[in-house]
Amino acid sequence: MNIVKLNNGKAELRKDNGSLIRTIGNGDAIDADLNNDGSLVVITTVKGKVELRKDNGSLIRTVGNGDATGAKFSGADIMVKTVKGKVELRKENGSLIRTI
Repeated sequence: MNIVKLNNGKAELRKDNGSLIRTIGNGDAIDADLNNDGSLVVITTVKGKVELRKDNGSLIRTVGNGDATGAKFSGADIMVKTVKGKVELRKENGSLIRTI
């Protein structure tokens, strides 16, 4: 199982022994999370965007409204924390399920 580590704004995908696999994103990450099987990475940027990426680093889509402070996987869905203190539960395709 792989892990994701933030290092100076870069999301680093690492093996569980700590060795670097690759750097993912554009170097402006403030939060990152892996899904359960390690195939997808969600990265929150300093501009409030949430990027859904494959484990090879390629961008799939941007999720949310651009006001995110963090994002985590919740099963197959994505929980996006917003600047207003709300949590948006979104599908992997980006569509809003509900606001909590």
